Amino acid sequence: MAEFTLVGILLTVLALAVVQLALALHVRNTLLDAAAEGARHAALAGSSAADGVARTVDLIGAAVSSEYARDVSSSVSTVGGRPTIEVTVRATLPVIGLLGVERGLEVTGHAVVETVG
Repeated sequence: MAEFTLVGILLTVLALAVVQLALALHVRNTLLDAAAEGARHAALAGSSAADGVARTVDLIGAAVSSEYARDVSSSVSTVGGRPTIEVTVRATLPVIGLLGVERGLEVTGHAVVETVG
């Protein structure tokens, strides 16, 4: 009987760890997708970096929680001689449920700035 209890506890802990890993990867992929979409939005002709940040914040708020969109920034850089916009999201890395390490997760989306003419 004791063996069943020990094995049951071990399997429960293992199952919860797998679920937590899946949650952390879901949050990371959602934030990365929102950052990339925000960078693409900001790179459109007639759009600004602030528009990209606002789009990223909206997407994160709709998909996960607005708590994960507290630190979103953008910058302009050059890659291969082309101007690019970068949208960076820094958020909590979920360790136990959605609680975890503050600013433990950082993702960046990139897009080449569109020009007309």
